[in-house]
Amino acid sequence: MTVSAPSTPSARSQQTRATAGAFVGTAIEWYDFYVFGTAAALVFGRVFYPEIAPGAGILASFATFWVGFLARPLGGLVFGHFGDRIGRKRVLVITLLMMGTATTLIGVLPGYATIGAAAPILLVLLRALQGFAVGGEWGGAVLLATESAPQKKKGLAGAWVQQGSPAGSILATVAFLLVGLLPDEQFLAWGWRIPFLISAVLVVVGLIVRMVVNESQEFLDTKASRVVVKMPLVEVFRTAPGVVLLGIAASITGIAMAYFTNTFLLA
Repeated sequence: MTVSAPSTPSARSQQTRATAGAFVGTAIEWYDFYVFGTAAALVFGRVFYPEIAPGAGILASFATFWVGFLARPLGGLVFGHFGDRIGRKRVLVITLLMMGTATTLIGVLPGYATIGAAAPILLVLLRALQGFAVGGEWGGAVLLATESAPQKKKGLAGAWVQQGSPAGSILATVAFLLVGLLPDEQFLAWGWRIPFLISAVLVVVGLIVRMVVNESQEFLDTKASRVVVKMPLVEVFRTAPGVVLLGIAASITGIAMAYFTNTFLLA
C-alpha cells in the first residue's frame, strides 16, 4: 500500500509519538530479556540448579535461557495475528505488561534451597513467557513506527526502533554492574534480584509513553476498507514466503554473535 507522507503538525506529532513509544517500549522489553541472560551466566546455576556439578548447572541455566528463544516465534505468530486484526497499540500494551510481569516475578522467585524442584520449573515457565512477549513486541513495535511514518522515512523509523535492543542491553549491563559491586554473598542472596524488580518501574514508564500513542492511520484505513484478512499468517506465507525465509536467515548470524559475546562469555 502506498501512503502519502504526512505533512500536518498532528501527523508529524503522531509519527514522533509512535516512534518514541515503540523505541521506549522495545528498550524496556529487551532490558528484561537481557537481564535474564546475564543472570543465567552469573547466578542461576547456583541459585536454581545447586544440586548438580557447577559446569552442568551453567549448562542447565543456559538451557533455561534457550527456552525464551523457542517461545519467541510462537509469540510473533500469535501477536502478529491479533496485531493485524485488532491493531498494533493494543497488542504492544499486552506484550509490555506480560514481559514486565514475568520479569518481576523472576525477581521474587524463591531458589532451589527454598522450594526445591519447583524453583527451576517456575523459572522455565517465566522464561517462556518472556520469550512469548518479546516475540510479539519486536515486530509490532517496528510496524507501529513504520506505518506512522511518511513513505520516504519508513525505513528510518523502523531502524530507530531497532535501537531499543542495544539500549536495553546497555541498561541491563549497567544494572548488573551496580549490583555486582555488592559482596559475593549478598549478590547471590538478593542483589541479583534488583535488576529484575526494576522492571516493574520501567514497565510503568513504558505504559505511560505508549498510552499516548495513537493507532497507525495506515492500519485504521486498512480496517475501514474491510480488507483485513481473516488469517494474516496464512496470507504472509502465501504471498511472500521467500522474504520471510530470507529474513529469518539474515537474522541468525547477527543474533547468534550478539548472545555469544554478551551472555555466554560472561560464564
